[in-house]
Amino acid sequence: MFSVALLFLFLGSSFAYVDKKAPPQWNPVYTVKGLLFIPYAELREPFYAWFDSNNGKSRIDYYGGMVKTYQLSAAAYRQYGTSIKLAPVTTEKELNKETCLQVNGTKNEEITIQTVLPDMTDFSYVGSEVMEDSETFKWRMVKTVGDKINKYTMWVKYRKALRGDPIAIPVRYEMKGFNSLLGSHYDHYYISYNEYDVDDIDPTVFVVGSDYQCTSFPGPGSRHYATFNPMKEFVHPIHDGHVHDEFERFKSKHDRQYEDSVEHEKRLNNFRQNLRFVHSSNRARLGFTLAVNHLADRTDDEIAALRGRRYSGPNPGLPFPYTEAVVEEMGDKLPSEFDWRLFGAVTPVKDQSVCGSCWSFGTVGAVEGALFLHNGGHLVRLSQQALVDCSWGFGNNGCDGGEDFRAYQWIMKHGLPTEEDYGGYLGQDGYCHVDNVTLVTSMKGWVNVTTNNENSLRLAIFKHGPVSVAIDASRKTFSFYSNGVYYDPACKNKIDELDHAVLAVGFGILKGQKYWLVKNSWSNLWGNDGYILMSSKDNNCGVETAPTYVLM
Repeated sequence: MFSVALLFLFLGSSFAYVDKKAPPQWNPVYTVKGLLFIPYAELREPFYAWFDSNNGKSRIDYYGGMVKTYQLSAAAYRQYGTSIKLAPVTTEKELNKETCLQVNGTKNEEITIQTVLPDMTDFSYVGSEVMEDSETFKWRMVKTVGDKINKYTMWVKYRKALRGDPIAIPVRYEMKGFNSLLGSHYDHYYISYNEYDVDDIDPTVFVVGSDYQCTSFPGPGSRHYATFNPMKEFVHPIHDGHVHDEFERFKSKHDRQYEDSVEHEKRLNNFRQNLRFVHSSNRARLGFTLAVNHLADRTDDEIAALRGRRYSGPNPGLPFPYTEAVVEEMGDKLPSEFDWRLFGAVTPVKDQSVCGSCWSFGTVGAVEGALFLHNGGHLVRLSQQALVDCSWGFGNNGCDGGEDFRAYQWIMKHGLPTEEDYGGYLGQDGYCHVDNVTLVTSMKGWVNVTTNNENSLRLAIFKHGPVSVAIDASRKTFSFYSNGVYYDPACKNKIDELDHAVLAVGFGILKGQKYWLVKNSWSNLWGNDGYILMSSKDNNCGVETAPTYVLM
């Protein structure tokens, strides 16, 4: 006779018996596919895991095998185990070569195999729930650490075994972390499981292959958790030491000092999600690389404030003076690569700070380039702050956004002072004081490069200097871009969807991919020393939608 603590569950034509007082125990050998969802980081990452505790081996592949990770315990590999990663590595000589990277365990940091299922020892039964058209059983564990209350919930189905206890089948695992200091949820993620199997695993699954000569991985060991074994953070409660280590390095590098413990905790949580996004995106082999930069402790809204281009209607600039036939004819004669920086026509990268004044940087860059050509190669640094302070009457809104053509209109009427005369950039709205300075340049007009043709923009850059362009910079991949040719298929290119103003200073080809060389205004800590290579494929992010250049 079965105990009253047993619950009867009907599955198909079989009966399985589940003890509500005994948390499920996972099979020592299993394979499973799944999806890791991290809403705060906007991530949805697929994985495929093989786990064999009998032989001390595990393997987890991410994004359909783009990155493969292996963990071998001491029983399977030497004294302290090893962790191996197969990932694309790009050098000056090779592009995305699949490379074997290896980190061996030490006496102080032994490497163990990695499950994608949580240890259920401290979980308690909290009820049942229909999920994916099947009845599942909910098990929960609550952990309190300081101001954090973390709730871990596991949904499980059961299948009758040929002999012994029923087989527990994972369905979903969710973590919700509440911070009483902040009065809000600081973390949330969940994993959906499917195709769970407990059959023996083919030993060749854990063989890296004789084609690879594994090499050591550079950098401090604390970073290996996020790159060699990213799943560990999500199935081992409170395993976030690497996040704190990275955050301490971030604060030191960028001289971050927060007002109090509340702000510190908020910034740490922002950093946690952005760090996850960077590492996960790099595992996806996007064709370009992301990196933690000075924006990594900011919220999405704070980063959005840097995108200050505000579309308000048609641009009344002059039409592009070249017909499509001329563009095509001249396009064939243009060099494949061109960079105005090499000619001295581009001033150093600046940081617009927390002010949404990107429109002023694109404008000033185009004017500086045109003046450079007009003056026979003499570069003058002009004032963005003057435009922020003084062009409100033409429809710009200072740190709350604007458009290049409205700034052009102000310059045509008033001229534009040098940065030296007007004063340095403040990163905030200021008092207009152009009456006290010399306005060194004016302009005759500006031209809209309106043919939406790749060769048109190349021709405009080549013949008329750096060009102000509007782009869609709303993708988080843009916020943390590091190097490579940037292409995000979700990027928009319609004129009313472009939210950031930048400066196109050249074009080129990198490993067969055509790009625009674009100067941003988020400091040289962002991107590739302040620049980005934006793909010219499909007018990605709208680089070709609304370019303008200046006539002197």
